[in-house]
This record gives sequence, structure tokens and C-alpha cells, in this order.
Amino acid sequence: MENARGLGRHLAQWLVARGEAVVDVPSTATARVRELSRGGRRKDDTLDAAAAASVAALHGDAAPVAAEDATTVLAMLDERRLNLTQRTRTVNQLHALLRELPPGGAPPNLTASQAAAILARIRPASAAERTRKDLARDLVADVRLIDDRLKDNKQRMQDAVAESSSTLTDIVGVGPVVAAAARTHRPASRFPTSTAFAVYAGVAPIEIASADKARHRLSRQGDRKLNNALHTIALTQVRMHGSRGRVYYDCKIAEDKTHNEAMRCLKRRLADHVWRTMISDERAHAAGSGGHSGTTLQSSAASPTPSADSSDKSLPEPASSDPTT
Repeated sequence: MENARGLGRHLAQWLVARGEAVVDVPSTATARVRELSRGGRRKDDTLDAAAAASVAALHGDAAPVAAEDATTVLAMLDERRLNLTQRTRTVNQLHALLRELPPGGAPPNLTASQAAAILARIRPASAAERTRKDLARDLVADVRLIDDRLKDNKQRMQDAVAESSSTLTDIVGVGPVVAAAARTHRPASRFPTSTAFAVYAGVAPIEIASADKARHRLSRQGDRKLNNALHTIALTQVRMHGSRGRVYYDCKIAEDKTHNEAMRCLKRRLADHVWRTMISDERAHAAGSGGHSGTTLQSSAASPTPSADSSDKSLPEPASSDPTT
């Protein structure tokens, strides 16, 4: 199929779910076949089907289409959780109303139950105050509904992560929400090295050289959601005394690095660890499924044990053969 991950995704997944082997052929390859065929550059169903079949059978440019799995479920749940972030806006609106009702306003860290208790003690004396109280009650109900949906979303994420047999949650600082954010991206085996994964996540420092001096700055590129997940893991480990991340952070501080520099180094090292963990999970899944079509790890690493270079410098070259402890 051409564009099996785009417009043809629904049909491709429908066929895969019914036991058919489906391969995705790039549109650039089929365009070359059409240009060299007797039909010229014309496009119709017959020419498109013949071009796709020719590319899949002869040119070797096709990629197997894998069935939807827990990664797809986690992606949908993660998107739903992102849509539920309207809670902050709702709470801010509630605070704005409560500033006008009780004397002195309301405390900053306010839960739905606390807001309901404050409203129960208010006796409005004018039409404006009654309207404010009614609107505040509506907002309290909205906050409670969003909290319930967020709790249900987190539980479903936890069930999906457990069903996928992922070991990401064994890492300190990785819960179901962070694990879902990491798993919703491309398979780890699509990245040839941990360095490529770090560049994709935007945690690989960029070298800036001027004359004989070279320094490294934080990358502003990459996938920001994955970057935020790695940042959450780093913050959690730094706040836990005795964790491996905190020990590594303290070592960098002892080397006269600033807090931001030490956090950058830690996020870079965590990217290596997360990539190796996901690679191990994919290999275990491929071995357990008996080599299911669409699961290939040939490009994941050059050796059975993925390795990584220093976390303190940019890594333009492939990872060295020395494993990172």
C-alpha cells in the first residue's frame, strides 16, 4: 500500500487486524515507477496499484506495517490527558470569582472541596454576588469532573503500560503518565543509537566553537513532549536523596558545574538509559511474539548490548563500544 501510515492507515490496519501482511511503499518510489512506465506520469487506480506492487516486489523500499498495539492506546490516552489540561484555566476562573466573594479572597492552593466549603459560608447580599456564587458553584463542579476524568485517564494509562509489559516504570521517577509520554513516540529501534534518540528528544547539547574555545549549549530543538518527560524524571531523581540520578547530579555540581549544566548532563544520561530500556522491551516483545510481522530490531544497535558515549559533550559520532554504567 502507498501511504499506509497516512490516508491509507485505516485500510492498512483493517487488513493487518484480519491477518493480512501489509507493507508500506513510499510515494516517491511509486512516482519513479509511474514515470518509467508506459503510462507516463498519469495517475489512476490501475497504475497506482501496479506501481505499489512493483516497488514492494522488486525495489525493496517497502516497510512492514505493524498492528496497532499498546503504543497506539497510550498515544490516544496521552492526547486525551493533554485536552484535559483545561483544569488550570478553570481553577484560575474560580479563583477570580472567589476573590470577589469572601473577605480576603481564597488561598492559592485550592481544591474543589475547599472551594465548596468556602462557598457554603457565603451569604450573598446582591444580585452580582448571587451570580458570582452560582458561577463559582458551576466551576467547582467542572473541576471535580475534570479531576475524576484525570484520575480515570491515569488508571487507564497504568493498565495499558502494564499490559504492554514495559519496564520503564522500574526507572525512578517514571510513572504511568511519563511512561505513556515516552512510549507514544516512534519505536526506540528506529533510532540507530542512543545519541540519535537524545537528538530527537532535544537533550543532546550543541557544540559552539569560536577560535580555540569550544562550549556547549542546550538544544532548543527536538520533541518537546519527550524532552519534558525526561525533565520530569531528572527532577524527581534529583529530589530523592540517595538515588543514582542525585548521586550523578552531585558529582557534576562538585565539578563546578551550575545547576542547569548538571541537569543537562543528567537528562542526557537518562536519555541513554530510557533508550536502552525501550530497546530491551522491544526485543523481549519480539522474542515473545515469535517474530511478529512488522517487528524488527536490526537497526537498533550494532551489538547485543547498546552503548553510549559521554553525557557531557555533543556526540556527532556513533556511540563507542564502552557500555555506560
